[in-house]
Amino acid sequence: MATALIVLAAGRGTRMKSDLPKVLHPIAGAPMLAHAMAAGATLDPDHVIVVAGHGAEAVRKAALECDARARVVIQNEQLGTANAVDQAAPLLADYDGDALVLYGDTPFIQPETLERMQSARADHDIVVLGFEAADPGRYGRLVTEGDTLDRIVEFKDATPAESAISLCNSGVILAPARLLFELISQVTNDNASGEYYLTDIVALARARGFSATAATCDETETMGINSRAELAIAESAFQARKRAEALENGVTLTAPDTVQFGHDTYLGRDCLVEPYVVFGPGVTVETGAHIRAFSHLEGCHVARGAVVGPYARLRPGTELSEDARIGNFVEVKNALIGEAAKVNHLSYIGDAQVGEASNIGAGTITCNYDGVGKHETIIGARVFVGSNTMLVAPVTLGDEAMTGSGSVITRDVAAGALAIARAEQVEKPGMARKLFETLRSKASRRSKVAE
Repeated sequence: MATALIVLAAGRGTRMKSDLPKVLHPIAGAPMLAHAMAAGATLDPDHVIVVAGHGAEAVRKAALECDARARVVIQNEQLGTANAVDQAAPLLADYDGDALVLYGDTPFIQPETLERMQSARADHDIVVLGFEAADPGRYGRLVTEGDTLDRIVEFKDATPAESAISLCNSGVILAPARLLFELISQVTNDNASGEYYLTDIVALARARGFSATAATCDETETMGINSRAELAIAESAFQARKRAEALENGVTLTAPDTVQFGHDTYLGRDCLVEPYVVFGPGVTVETGAHIRAFSHLEGCHVARGAVVGPYARLRPGTELSEDARIGNFVEVKNALIGEAAKVNHLSYIGDAQVGEASNIGAGTITCNYDGVGKHETIIGARVFVGSNTMLVAPVTLGDEAMTGSGSVITRDVAAGALAIARAEQVEKPGMARKLFETLRSKASRRSKVAE
């Protein structure tokens, strides 16, 4: 079914008490807006239109990062949801498909729910998404007769009988684009808030003989976020769902409540994830990998059989090949670690390639930044890098090369060669005792002067 997506993202979000537009506050490392757009994207829309207002340029940038096709229109005055949707009308003037209205601060609508709405559209002109509210509170009420939606009543305008209805409005609407904008042109602001309600289009449509119905979803999908407290609740809800999905898909989480997921984290079956692991955005962990406690992963790929941590950090651009080992207090950034290679202790590997079965000794650092630009270190296969080696990039170590511990390597090392780059050790007999006696004597004199 041909569909255009309209995402409302113009609200200031004053209860957030933030300079950041409300829809850009993150959940699992991605803006709320990105979650909403991702849900709509599952319908493969012909058009993606984001209605921005406060912080429009930041919203535009985020929208384009989510979907390069997105077009952003501006609602200059906050005159209500109907007015917000109407800003998209010029871009869809000749469009014959449906328009789906989503909200940038309602990030948890599921693809299956939108598919049910599309199915319902086959038999009705307008489909509204509703939910049975545990506490209807100040939600708008859906007034129905059988499977027909008669009208939507805002809480402020509801009669006592209407207030008793528990089927509530999520705000999500699917309708033919031409009909949607035609009905919006008839909406007035004659209500308690003086706003142009999008919900009024249902009664207007019914009065003209069009049909309307309500599709329903779980209340958790319709969670709107208007404050920091609600943002924290949303984060918790997202994490709980992702943990449950991981367990259901065959991942072992030894302490599920301590693991934090990114919005797009992928874990293959038979992965083992220990406590207090944090997955930022852009992480893929393949089948059978082992992520040990207190590790932080972001923008990286971990292949089958690899082991990470404990206390490891994988930064964007990291690629771990099968059976690679990254140990405690190791940081890797923008680097390929080859099959069965090991970086086990207290090292930094950045802008580098490490060949298969190479061993990187404790305390090794790739010195990749010269104060202006980054440079690459290439380490061949089956290389042994001695502990506390500084590899000053750009530099290459050939296959089966070795560096002596404590070396500062500034030139390429040929395959099979041993490179030692450190000052010669000098021993002075008895000098340690003499030095200590001198130091103690000076300390004693300073103490007497102080007295």
